[in-house]
Amino acid sequence: PYERPPLSKDVLAGKLPEEKLYLRSAEYYDEQRIELLLGARAIRLDPGSRVVEIDDGSRVAYDQLLIATGATPRRLEVPGAALDNIFYLRTLQEARSIAAAMRTARLVVVVGAGFIGAEVAASCRLAGLEVVLLEVLPVPLERALGPTIGHVYAEVHRSRGVELRTSEGVVGFEGNGHVERVVGSSGTVYECDFAVVGVGVVPECGWLIGSGVELGNGVVVDELCRTSVPGVFAAGDVANWWHPTLGERLRLEHYDNAQFQGVAAAKSMLGKGEPYAPVPFFWSDQYDLTLQYVGHGRGDDDVILRGSPDSTSWSAFFLRNGTLRAALGVNRYKDISASRQLLAKQVPVTPEQLADESCDLRALARGRG
Repeated sequence: PYERPPLSKDVLAGKLPEEKLYLRSAEYYDEQRIELLLGARAIRLDPGSRVVEIDDGSRVAYDQLLIATGATPRRLEVPGAALDNIFYLRTLQEARSIAAAMRTARLVVVVGAGFIGAEVAASCRLAGLEVVLLEVLPVPLERALGPTIGHVYAEVHRSRGVELRTSEGVVGFEGNGHVERVVGSSGTVYECDFAVVGVGVVPECGWLIGSGVELGNGVVVDELCRTSVPGVFAAGDVANWWHPTLGERLRLEHYDNAQFQGVAAAKSMLGKGEPYAPVPFFWSDQYDLTLQYVGHGRGDDDVILRGSPDSTSWSAFFLRNGTLRAALGVNRYKDISASRQLLAKQVPVTPEQLADESCDLRALARGRG
């Protein structure tokens, strides 16, 4: 088991030894009496017998089961998709392959300007490669962050030499054995030495079909991480859970949630469960910018800016019906820390206070505004 966040950044840059990725030492698992079945894939769940079937034909019995199978990259099903040197990034081996390609390449096409695609594009630019970044939306991250922030995000990459093409999907790949060209939906053909595709993920739960576990955009669980089947729990990217504070279902694909929802599920399995209602959080490192996001906004939320997006330090706040729902900070750690408290405590705050850089958000969060 290893950490995934560095794969699109430090691993591609060659800055992090692989042993630093490991969650624990081999000795730790032995000491804790944890048996690791590495390279084993679950293919079927039999809740009646409380057994998980493995792809090698073996069966593992359980008293209680946690499903933490995560998600898998969404694949492009277009002509030429099976050519060599078309990469997806989810595993350490895939990161190794991309890093190896970067060492001899001059030109890369990255498909998808979400966080994975953007981080790969940034890593490639910092390594001196020419980068074409294709995004099917009019601006990157429009659905999540809205057009205002999407335009800012686009300029970040263009100003650093990325050729960003928006409203451009992919209809095919071409090449002799390995990819040499990417065909855009506009008809434009983009030359490349290799391509990286980052067009989202799908929850890894197909093996549960027919098991009786309720599925719907992942494994459906309640605020205690319980599935529809007694004794079976789920957490992380695969879990679609009811957030009691937000009053809606969420399935988050971020490290922070996977870490803390796993803890929440463990407590529930031990009979000590509490409703899991975190303030969602994620981050992304691109170039000299650290982007942090707290809360759960939508692309159609009202956006309040604090500081200038033309700088390398600013924040944005997302309001719905006058209520703070989320905050985005670029190299603004204190704003994000305060926003997390404002959201957790549901402190009322006005657009004027959020926009005013002289207003102490931490004091507001402490109730002293």
